[in-house]
Amino acid sequence: MATLTIRNLDEHTKAQLRIQAARQGRSMEEEARRILRSAIEARQPAGNGTGLGSRIQAHFAQLGGVELDLPDRSSQPSPAEFSRKGSR
Repeated sequence: MATLTIRNLDEHTKAQLRIQAARQGRSMEEEARRILRSAIEARQPAGNGTGLGSRIQAHFAQLGGVELDLPDRSSQPSPAEFSRKGSR
């Protein structure tokens, strides 16, 4: 587990944390961990099971799509040739 030191925390905030922790029956450290954890989780994107590509498409869908005319291939691609000649 990591350790976090919070400097320059004003006395009012510290006192409020102590009161809130006492009301919940927790230590100040545990209360701070729970507050931080819930704040981080609240800012995470909703995991609805969609992949990145689907989320990107949904984000830009309102802009409309683009239809591109792709030219026909005039020749087939040739495979790469690997030889030992000239290699070091």
